[in-house]
Amino acid sequence: MPEQSGPPIPAPAVPTLVPADEHNRTLLQNVHPPDWRNPEPAPRYNLVVIGAGTAGLVTAAGAAGLGARVALVERHLLGGDCLNVGCVPSKCVIRSSRVVGDVRDAARLGVPLSDGAAPDFAAVMERMRRLRAGISRHDSARRFQHELGVDVFLGDARFTGPDTVGVGGRTLRFKRAVIATGARASHPPIPGLVEAGFLTNESVFSLTERPAALAVIGAGPIGCELAQAFRRLGSEVVLFDAAPHVLVREDADAAEILHRAFVRDGIRLVLSCELRRVTRRGQRRVIEFVAGGQSEEVAVDEILVGAGRAPNVEGLGLEAVGVQYDTARGVVVNDRLQTTNPRIYAAGDVCLQHKFTHMADAAARIVIQNALFLGRKKLSALHVPWCTYTDPEIAHVGMYERDAARQSVAVDTFVTPLSTVDRAIADGEEEGFVKVHVKKGADRILGATIVARHAGEMLNEITLAMVGRLGLATLANVIHPYPTQAEAIRKTADAYNRTRLTPTVKKAFQRWLAWTR
Repeated sequence: MPEQSGPPIPAPAVPTLVPADEHNRTLLQNVHPPDWRNPEPAPRYNLVVIGAGTAGLVTAAGAAGLGARVALVERHLLGGDCLNVGCVPSKCVIRSSRVVGDVRDAARLGVPLSDGAAPDFAAVMERMRRLRAGISRHDSARRFQHELGVDVFLGDARFTGPDTVGVGGRTLRFKRAVIATGARASHPPIPGLVEAGFLTNESVFSLTERPAALAVIGAGPIGCELAQAFRRLGSEVVLFDAAPHVLVREDADAAEILHRAFVRDGIRLVLSCELRRVTRRGQRRVIEFVAGGQSEEVAVDEILVGAGRAPNVEGLGLEAVGVQYDTARGVVVNDRLQTTNPRIYAAGDVCLQHKFTHMADAAARIVIQNALFLGRKKLSALHVPWCTYTDPEIAHVGMYERDAARQSVAVDTFVTPLSTVDRAIADGEEEGFVKVHVKKGADRILGATIVARHAGEMLNEITLAMVGRLGLATLANVIHPYPTQAEAIRKTADAYNRTRLTPTVKKAFQRWLAWTR
């Protein structure tokens, strides 16, 4: 590290991680080292990236790998939400909770297990912290600075001029800049909620003791995933939402299957409800609500809010550099992810409608090409898949039927129930389906929804077909290993092919076969 000039650079404030065990100490050493000293800035950077979540890390690593001089600024933890309080910890906990579901269903599969076994919540969370700490090596400050050649600055960044960013008492000059500051959990304005105290994804993974009773507000992806996981790990769970069913933005048939799964798991669903007030009574929190015209209340140990995200746009000095934003939508970008200041781009949750890790990654790749190489890549050209990691999973890409109707696009829909797929029957996982929408009269896939134990893995085949402009006729020619649940995709493609056998075509075949007999 070069010798620093000028006054000493103040050390960035070190975050506090709970619990303070060896795994969190390892995590902190990687993603916000307590002894870190910011480097002396280069005279000018090709790219200054503000925020070291997925979008920022991919942008910085990709640009540096192509030869750019890059500075990366992070005020909290490298890795952002995904590593620290999102994808990684949640999927670790979900994996443990799935074992409980498998044990519960073991007798149905002919393997009765002795009673009395119970999940060890503390061990589940310790495993999560251990795995998270191990994965954090990939996102570490030292790896990015010493192996990838990125200048890593820890501290608060702020635009200070048309081509400058200030951080830790130093000025970073840039040719281009990228805002990748992400988003944070928000909460609904329920009277008394703040005073009573609540958890979000940013704090729930710090728990070491299982809450005996948990209320989850919001039946979107985060709320559904964690409601099911905590229920299987032993908490009594009540799930609230104002919508009439869980995952209200998803395919209704898919949401209905998940609804039934939640009922089997013993989750209390309170839908189409209005939350009136939260009060603290001793160590418990009491939620007053109205559902079905009746006023009720429920007492719980913890409240988990999984409803809404707010973009991190405050304190960046965006007004000074002409970057338009609002506190709800975030930074305003065009289809090439350029802000209203043509020198500054944005990527990730701070500007995107789809707030997914993989979407942040894809946006970062667009930014690298457009900001550094005069590229013309468009966000609208992407096919964006997503998955809710409940059991079963619900995965989707492209249009829903309602989207097609809104755009006056006529579609044909082909559905294969998993109950017709041999592997799903053998696995005891018949409740699910593959549903594909094609443009009416054409072999063009417009969208698909899959409900299955590993729907997220299965969806990639259809997403690839959409990206490669391949239709269902092509997927029907793909040989799938037998038996696999992905055979449902081939069966769906076969169903499309059968529609091509019109009476006229069939009559022509019959004449040919009669003539060649």
